[in-house]
Amino acid sequence: MSIISRGFGGRRREPSPDLPPGQYLAHDFPVLSAGPTPRIPLDRWHFSIVTETGEKHTWNWAEFTALPAEEFTVDIHCVTKWSKLGTSWKGVSLDTLFEDVETAGDYAMAHSYGGYTTNVPLEDLLDGKAWIAYEYDGEPLHPEHGGPARLLIPHLYFWKSAKWVDGLRMMHEDEPGFWEDAGYHMYGDPWREQRYHGD
Repeated sequence: MSIISRGFGGRRREPSPDLPPGQYLAHDFPVLSAGPTPRIPLDRWHFSIVTETGEKHTWNWAEFTALPAEEFTVDIHCVTKWSKLGTSWKGVSLDTLFEDVETAGDYAMAHSYGGYTTNVPLEDLLDGKAWIAYEYDGEPLHPEHGGPARLLIPHLYFWKSAKWVDGLRMMHEDEPGFWEDAGYHMYGDPWREQRYHGD
């Protein structure tokens, strides 16, 4: 049995200035996961930011959804070469979550229910660049797409937007996460086609 779930509806090559090199436009929303889909009850869900000194900031679902939320529209780009333009989301900006967090770490490791990890520079999480999203297209985020909440960093390849996210661990040095340890690029800029180590 494959560890990667399928969800493709066909490849359509349509020229667009919004498509990074090597990408094709997807009209559906492909589902790709490196393992089974976790189902997290909302009364057991939490999100934490742990600083490099061990200081922990945690929100449960009620606390998290009481934070100021943003509705935003972004393009998303998967390393498997599909892109989806103009996707609509609702979530909490990482700027809001980091307001009371003191850290000297330059990198974060995102952790997910189910054990998935991915590394991200802190500067790519702040200044309106990233969210913890819990709605997609006006509906609660489905588990197949990372619900109840996922990290969303639209300017990087989509594997960096960790599904089922439950926290960030701050780090002084960059470390590889799940796919980075398996040969994917440490950063993952779709406009520079940073898919694999050496790209």
